[in-house]
Amino acid sequence: MNRPTAARPLPAPLLPALLVLLALLGLTATAGCSSAPEPAPAPPPAASAPTPTTDAAWVQLMTPMNEKAVALLALAADRATTPPLRAFATRLHSAQEAELGRLRPLLARMGLPDTDVHAGHDMPGMVTEKDLAAARAAEGAAFDRLFLTQLRDHLRHSAQVSRSEITAGARADAKELAAALVTAREAALTELAGLPGAARALG
Repeated sequence: MNRPTAARPLPAPLLPALLVLLALLGLTATAGCSSAPEPAPAPPPAASAPTPTTDAAWVQLMTPMNEKAVALLALAADRATTPPLRAFATRLHSAQEAELGRLRPLLARMGLPDTDVHAGHDMPGMVTEKDLAAARAAEGAAFDRLFLTQLRDHLRHSAQVSRSEITAGARADAKELAAALVTAREAALTELAGLPGAARALG
């Protein structure tokens, strides 16, 4: 069977699992990493008790997704125009920092590096450096709209990816954390939709 091509920074053994996660979201291949593909190198010899690739792909995607969202939430906690929106951003910032406190040790238990293998790629639901720059430049209602839109996308996509991990993953600790993230995302989306001005800002 031919191996799928891989974007340069993504370890070849993780790419098929990441594509499975994205396929389960109903996303096309173009919605994933945008770097030019090249043939995948031959896989290394199998190690004893390897980390299942679906679990590895999930945790290596969720960790930078949370890290970038935390940066956006920190801005909103200070710059959103209404007290309810600032309070929401502050609570969610703390909650996603706590999730990182579980995601990073999971990376270590899997023997994976604590690095962003998706840096520079256009991943669905990922707050990019360009998004953060736009948020820093925006003010007033424009900032609120940008924040709410980016955060809604982050919550939706990270919940969908985590549901895929629950379905396709193999590690009990990863699936347990994915389930906790899904519950948290659903609650946050419900709260976001009820915030004053959210319906107008999001259209």
